Amino acid sequence: MSSNSCCKNPEPARRHGGRRFLAIGCLLVGSMLSGLCHAASWQDALPQAERLGDGELSWLGFRIYHATLWAQQRPFQPQAAFALQLRYYRDISRQRLVQTSLDEMRRLRGAGLDAATLAQWEGALQRAFTDVVSGDELIGVYLPGHGMRLYNQQQLLADIDDVGLARAFFAIWLDRDTRDQDLRRKLMGAPQ
Repeated sequence: MSSNSCCKNPEPARRHGGRRFLAIGCLLVGSMLSGLCHAASWQDALPQAERLGDGELSWLGFRIYHATLWAQQRPFQPQAAFALQLRYYRDISRQRLVQTSLDEMRRLRGAGLDAATLAQWEGALQRAFTDVVSGDELIGVYLPGHGMRLYNQQQLLADIDDVGLARAFFAIWLDRDTRDQDLRRKLMGAPQ
């Protein structure tokens, strides 16, 4: 008796197809669940956050952005999780944001910042930042022991596992030697 495909038992093929379907389903569910490990918005990362303070950065009379510092405790504790929200009044390119951030980190860290670290940080910020237009927000969340996450109004832009970069980045606004002491004081919630 000759054998042809119409006479073979279809059961093994169906079982194999079922396994493939199950494996694809598991992969899809796994990828959806792994997305839940990262907060969808910065408020999910800091659910108890309260506004500590806010203020504006201006340069030569031009308003650049409005900054708000959010934390889960008062007074501000820089070693605990917090968020810095920047709402932009001007269009600024990604490259300009990255370069200005690196310039300030270099100024604050001085000789303690080597070229290899600076290059690594530049790459991380290039991948994280986007061009901004008037009305856009960028929100950075400091996560102790991890680093930081960067969000815009809609989504997580980057999860950066580098505590050194996170500290240097947020020092731009919060360090004692920041360029804008008045803004720092307002962010910390000092009385006006």
